[in-house]
Amino acid sequence: MSAQRLPEPLKLLVDRLAKLPGLGPKSALRMAMTLLKWPESETRGLGTAIAGLRDNLHLCHRCGSLTDVDPCSICTDASRSRETLCLVSEWDSLLVIEDGGFYKGQFMILGGLLAPLDNVNPETLELERLRRRLAEGEIREIILGLGTTLEAENTASYIRSMIQRDFPDIRVTRLAQGIPLGSEVKFIDKETLRQSLQYRQDL
Repeated sequence: MSAQRLPEPLKLLVDRLAKLPGLGPKSALRMAMTLLKWPESETRGLGTAIAGLRDNLHLCHRCGSLTDVDPCSICTDASRSRETLCLVSEWDSLLVIEDGGFYKGQFMILGGLLAPLDNVNPETLELERLRRRLAEGEIREIILGLGTTLEAENTASYIRSMIQRDFPDIRVTRLAQGIPLGSEVKFIDKETLRQSLQYRQDL
């Protein structure tokens, strides 16, 4: 069935589903038709859950992670070290490290990596939030958990220079052993991440 012949409510849903990564118009139509076969309560429940993403989720004002309470449970966990701050580019990298269970410090999400060709510059990233956090005086070590891509290396160099200039007493380390060149933190296995944190190096 062509898009022009779809009933308007179905066409609207298909058009929106097709904007999701990995979904084209045909896949979106199949997904929409599957939803029509579900019991009404299930379909409405899905719609409510999607609406809840906007209504109930927001960013933690301290670390930038997605949360339903602010500050998030990691930032308010009294058992975690207040002296180490692991800087990651995106929330999914935080989830991978946290899932390993071997890091017990604080986190901050940078919101991307420097990529001038994609218009991602220092002003685009959460560097002011990082400055405010460091200015509190608790952090003694920054761990750069940014991966080993060219963008990650450029971002790490920029942040290291900023910290050496503005916060010279803070140690800057990076994830070290086992992470191959060209890879991102969110795709690394737990043991490699554990060793990388254990054997981190000064920059």
